[in-house]
Amino acid sequence: MDKLEEKIGYAFQNRDLLRTALTHSSYANEKHADGLPCYERLEFLGDSILGLVTADFLYHHEPPLPEGSMTRLRAELVCEQALHKVALELGIAPYMRLGRGEEHTGGRERASVLADMVESIIAALYLDSGLDEARRFILEKVLKDAEISETHRSKDYKTELQELVQRQPNQQIHYELIGESGPDHNKTFSFRVSINGVPAGEGSGRSKKEAEQMAACKALEALQA
Repeated sequence: MDKLEEKIGYAFQNRDLLRTALTHSSYANEKHADGLPCYERLEFLGDSILGLVTADFLYHHEPPLPEGSMTRLRAELVCEQALHKVALELGIAPYMRLGRGEEHTGGRERASVLADMVESIIAALYLDSGLDEARRFILEKVLKDAEISETHRSKDYKTELQELVQRQPNQQIHYELIGESGPDHNKTFSFRVSINGVPAGEGSGRSKKEAEQMAACKALEALQA
């Protein structure tokens, strides 16, 4: 835990909070310990804290951003892919407590689980030391690469993909829901975008609109490569 705390940049007063943030429900279930806490409640709280700090970050940007741009940028900055990247940089996978079933089905490498545990760590920081410490972590680890330029702030990947594809006649774009996971209060949706019936990109997000945008982003990357 010392090495992980060093990467997080914080020494927990109550290290049980960090352990809980890294405990999957499958671990408690397979231990037959109904009272053993897992990360899900922390993840619920961390998601809200992350949303608040990111919204505040975007609101105070100079020059001011319009509401539509802030909405799109918030979705992009805190999407599953972005949080998965943070989890990989922190190297939290070896510290996760998983049940055997979850372990054998690739849970330690599953992007959705790793992203959720980043949010649970945010909540653990908040509960252990308050909002300032959680904000410090978010700004340093999640939003550190956030570059908001005139070009970036106007990004609407679905519109950009539509405009690119329709340069050729008779082109059809279709978005398809291919999966959803997580509890009802905090689902992750996965979408695939196809062009003339051919899969062009897949993406995930905390809302269907966000997932569609991420799928369009992946399609654009592939088409422009």
